[in-house]
Amino acid sequence: MTAEMIDIGVNLTNSRFDKDRNIVLENALSAGVSHQIITGTNLLESEKALELCLQHNNLYCTAGVHPHDADNVAVDYIEQLSKLASYPKVRAIGECGLDFNRNFSTPENQQRVFSEQVNLASSVNMPLFLHQRDAFDAWQNILTPALSKIPAAVSHCFTGNLKELKACLDMGLYIGITGWICDDRRGQELYDIARYIPLDRIMIETDAPYLTPRTIRPKPKSSRNEPKYLPFVAQTLAQAMGIDTNTLIMHTSNNAKRCFQITG
Repeated sequence: MTAEMIDIGVNLTNSRFDKDRNIVLENALSAGVSHQIITGTNLLESEKALELCLQHNNLYCTAGVHPHDADNVAVDYIEQLSKLASYPKVRAIGECGLDFNRNFSTPENQQRVFSEQVNLASSVNMPLFLHQRDAFDAWQNILTPALSKIPAAVSHCFTGNLKELKACLDMGLYIGITGWICDDRRGQELYDIARYIPLDRIMIETDAPYLTPRTIRPKPKSSRNEPKYLPFVAQTLAQAMGIDTNTLIMHTSNNAKRCFQITG
């Protein structure tokens, strides 16, 4: 594979990488993953992500609070996120959004914290890195008024249906595709609708250490997903879209560079 890939969603601060994080980074480069966006899921993880990015030229990050953590935000969390966002390595606000599937935080707190982060992205003129599960209408209602005030937004780990996909595209969002598409048990619908995504809106991500592609052969001994497995997402997505894998990778990398202001 000749084209260089950008993994737009990696939870590299996760404790499952503590023993061999540098090896994971080296293996990603060897697999053709030129850059990674490290996901911030709460204040502590966002700080860790920034710290990691400051040590590596090819890493960037997001800063935000995942809906699962909405119940536990500090009173001044927006002020702290704003400070993190001032660092050049931070390229988006998020992962933020709504998750009514698990409701680890109350729907009321989720919507408040999401709305506050959307406003923050608008005030600092940064893209949004978005999470949504079983909460599409409420998510769209919060997001839509801000879309004209932010430079870009990504529906991270998109797993919705065709109606939701078309709504996201109508909203001008980028679509992030993970190894979910490689799972014929639960990802078949995503595989079937992927062809509707325009090439100027598509991005690829592993969401490592989660969502290991089921298409990896030989099957890895560890269940831990890694950025080095991004080619398997690209191959399956290209197949679903009926295009050449290198063509897909070229477009996903260009989109990621444009969205997250990555040069080189």
